[in-house]
Amino acid sequence: MTRLTIEATDNAKQYQQLVEQHGSPLLVLDCEQLVTQYQQLSDELPGVELFYAIKSLPHPAAIKTLDALGAGFDIATSGEIELLRQQRARPRHTIHTHPIKRDADIRDALRFGCTTFVIDNIWELEKFIEYRHRVGLLVRVSFPNPDVPIDLSRKFGCRPEDVEILLQKASAMGIHVKGLSFHAGSQCPDSANHVYAIQQCKKIMQEWQDSSGKLLSVLDIGGGFPVEYIEQVSDIDTFCQPIRDELKSLPDHVRVIAEPGRYLSAPAMTSVATVMGKANRGDRVWYYLDDGVYGSYSGQLFDHAIYPLTVFSDLKQQESAVLAGPTCDSIDVIAENLDIPPMEIGDLVVGKQMGAYTSATATDFNLFARAKIVAINLPPSSDMDSSVIPFPA
Repeated sequence: MTRLTIEATDNAKQYQQLVEQHGSPLLVLDCEQLVTQYQQLSDELPGVELFYAIKSLPHPAAIKTLDALGAGFDIATSGEIELLRQQRARPRHTIHTHPIKRDADIRDALRFGCTTFVIDNIWELEKFIEYRHRVGLLVRVSFPNPDVPIDLSRKFGCRPEDVEILLQKASAMGIHVKGLSFHAGSQCPDSANHVYAIQQCKKIMQEWQDSSGKLLSVLDIGGGFPVEYIEQVSDIDTFCQPIRDELKSLPDHVRVIAEPGRYLSAPAMTSVATVMGKANRGDRVWYYLDDGVYGSYSGQLFDHAIYPLTVFSDLKQQESAVLAGPTCDSIDVIAENLDIPPMEIGDLVVGKQMGAYTSATATDFNLFARAKIVAINLPPSSDMDSSVIPFPA
């Protein structure tokens, strides 16, 4: 199922101008929309510090925009650290959330200035013995969520009943554990799992305080805040209200942080692709675009996302059609069984909500060039010379 909008051809002019200037395919990153998303989530989670999950859209303009707003950054690799270094982001306002790390990853993060790391097992804990005077750890707890497209507790996180063992071992090793973290799942339909996880983490924190006399002072509530693709989702106020209510029950000494990625980046970017060929095949017309599932639409394979599409026409006539990507692979199909007006070679197809896990997971298959990212409405403080920032930077 695909959500398709047909708009008048005049509405395509802004995209045509960008294509004429920069070529096709394009991804248009609107930094003002990124600001809006950040401010909305900040308003709905007052007192919660937001650390942007770079992996969703690791782009210099996104980093510059969010850094200017005071956002922190959730990093997982040395490549993401290098991106932050190039953009002069504040090292101390970062958390390294990959639960499984090489020693080189730890050293790179420490050299950058990141001192907060996530672990979820004894082998990872032991890696920090050498660095115990320089770090504070978060223990990631698993709270499986069968109602999400991607259950991020499947691969990482320890069972709640195993947390105290890790805390005891860390204490015996002289390693400081600052708190707990969890991820309720990607694109959550509601916040029930967030609420349950907060309740269980609060219980773990209290039990540890009672048994050891030590406080756990940080709770990382992860991400999972949903955006609307083709199906309606809860508005952000409805989604966050139960989370806000539950967070009020935490002790005053607990600092709460979150790792939003999709909610910030997805609405901030739009795809622009061009029809490069067409063919009649059976009772349908196939339109071949210069971008597809091996490119900007890679999230249809990796992220279980189907993006809202827009075509432009003043015709009333419609025909059954397929929108396919440019590669020689038959799975490179964006959408089938569409009823759309006839299109010509050179016409544009626009995809919305395409900031998260699109360019970040695009490939170079068939050596088709990836879409250029055109950053618009850059923050006034930005020192970027051009609106076109190549990806990868």
